Amino acid sequence: MADTNKLVQAIKEFKNNLNGQTISIHGKNYATVAMRIAYARRVLGTDLDIQTKIISIDKDTVVMEADLYVDGAHIATGHAEEKRTASRINQTSALENCETSAVGRALAFCGMISDGIASAEEVSAAIVQQDKKIQEALKELEAVSHKGSYQEWLTKHKVMLDKLKIDNPPAYKEILQSFEVIKTNLQTKGAI
Repeated sequence: MADTNKLVQAIKEFKNNLNGQTISIHGKNYATVAMRIAYARRVLGTDLDIQTKIISIDKDTVVMEADLYVDGAHIATGHAEEKRTASRINQTSALENCETSAVGRALAFCGMISDGIASAEEVSAAIVQQDKKIQEALKELEAVSHKGSYQEWLTKHKVMLDKLKIDNPPAYKEILQSFEVIKTNLQTKGAI
């Protein structure tokens, strides 16, 4: 039987020490998996058993599972999936990233969360994906050849831009700067 007081103490220590140690992404604070593990180990020591296993692995995708036990009793399970093409790091370390994410999710399910269950690492990967969409949109804008295609581009990307403005003001500011440069270039060419 797990000593739930130990787990509660680990969660309290984690929550009491979040200030200044989280990563702010889109206005929410996220704790790294390393930070979650450090607080869990500090309080639980070897009473915490973290077991990970590969659910599936191939040339494209890795899926992992992490199970947490306290005093031999199962406490939580976390799963994660990583695509090898999702980032430069995943090209060589998808397995390691996937394992870390699975452990982070399991710890979050135990109650070691800041503003959300996603770890800072998972949110960072999502931002990389968002950045790819932004770069694709800007590439499409550069290909605009007349006012009609410019209006089509604005209509097509309005929802994304509005969402970006609210969810990620720094990224919105960056795309706006690029947008202005491209727009000026198109005006100079007489395309719009």
